[in-house]
Amino acid sequence: MHPDIQTYNATLAPAQQEVVDLLAREIDKGLPQAENKIWHAHPVWFLEGNPIVGYSVQKPGVRLMFWSGADFHEPGLNVVGKKFKDASVFYNTVSEVKKAALRRWLKEAQEIQWDYKNLIKRKGRFERLK
Repeated sequence: MHPDIQTYNATLAPAQQEVVDLLAREIDKGLPQAENKIWHAHPVWFLEGNPIVGYSVQKPGVRLMFWSGADFHEPGLNVVGKKFKDASVFYNTVSEVKKAALRRWLKEAQEIQWDYKNLIKRKGRFERLK
């Protein structure tokens, strides 16, 4: 895990820190080839420069977001973005994180990808990569 992500996680309240530490470990296991870093002030994992998954702390809790999650065939990502192809779920405790579902989402994240990396170049038009 990138040192900046460790620093980000360490600044959170203990309950949030437990959640993000678990998420980071599972994401690293599920996407071992992914680059990870702080991007727009939050931890994000990338495949070939394309953002795949990340998390942030918001009022409802820790938001786990998949950039292409709106097209996943797995249930559970219940907050779908309005403008993009993202989908999210919120956690407040470690016990809410279902590892089996998370692992399925991470697998889907590799198989279903929209090209966010070139979105500006394409003037906001999405193209599916996989």
